[in-house]
Amino acid sequence: MQTDKIFYSLFQAFPSIFFAIIGDKTVNVNAYKFVSVELKETAFRIDGVFIPTSETTNQPLYFVEVQFQLDSAFYRRFFAEIFLYLRQNESVNFWRAVVIYPQRSLDPNDQLPYQLLLNSLQVQRIYLDELDTGENSLQVAIVKLIIEREETAVDKGRELILQARQELPDETTTKQIVELIETILLYKFTRLSREELAEMLGIDDEFKKTRMYQSIKEDGLEEGRQEGRQEGRQEGRQEGRQEAKLEAIPRLLALGLSVEQVAVALDLTVAQVQQTAQNQSS
Repeated sequence: MQTDKIFYSLFQAFPSIFFAIIGDKTVNVNAYKFVSVELKETAFRIDGVFIPTSETTNQPLYFVEVQFQLDSAFYRRFFAEIFLYLRQNESVNFWRAVVIYPQRSLDPNDQLPYQLLLNSLQVQRIYLDELDTGENSLQVAIVKLIIEREETAVDKGRELILQARQELPDETTTKQIVELIETILLYKFTRLSREELAEMLGIDDEFKKTRMYQSIKEDGLEEGRQEGRQEGRQEGRQEGRQEAKLEAIPRLLALGLSVEQVAVALDLTVAQVQQTAQNQSS
């Protein structure tokens, strides 16, 4: 799972999620833009920086790093990048650094040269498994979905979609949240197609209206279900849909879902699921 990419996608689409994670409710989210920065004349690249949109603001610049692998020399590289950026951008006076770990065990031991910084308010280390989902629960819970166990991730995704629909009055924002939840789960379940996941989440019809689904069509993933002339397309779509459901059964069973759960997720009968499973095993 490419966790850095999914985090940066989250932060670009919803900057408020980042500030919810660090627990800062005072920041004007609209005063920031999230960018990737290439440091001049070096091999360094800072993948995530929240830059104030106004140069006259006293709001700090945020350096963001997502670290899901153990790297013993991480802090030496991270702080080298930060101070090189400050050297090349003399207008920056206020800054903070945020490192996001899935759990505390991936925080490297090589900290002594930077102990004062690490113990200061200028540097914040976030451990996702320790985040409290009490306040700003939806935004924080979406982030924690990234480290949710596969056995419970789909059910958690359904809960978050329901919560988004209940809490968010804006339909456009709700659709964006739903698409982000889907994207996170697709990274976790690489064996599932987007359509299979959408059906498991119970949002198949809505999914077909999203930009993600349109990109699927453009990539040619739906070609086999759209063959024939206009008069035969409806029948072909129905047959393709049924075939995709049947093909998804062994994969969903392999993920640990019961026969009954698979039947509900794919809108099939228990008998159909059992028969397909028997055919696959024979």
